[in-house]
Amino acid sequence: MSRKDAHAYAASLAATLMVAIVVFQAGDGSYGAVPADEIDGDEVLVIGEHDPWG
Repeated sequence: MSRKDAHAYAASLAATLMVAIVVFQAGDGSYGAVPADEIDGDEVLVIGEHDPWG
């Protein structure tokens, strides 16, 4: 997914699930979004975070 799509997806997830969502770039250059408590950070570069409470 593109960086723009990842941020839009993260914002939607954060608002729906009411949890912090991290946008990351994987080692192969692709972007993704997952809940903050599920990211281990081994092979990803954190790009941003969407926090519905902050």
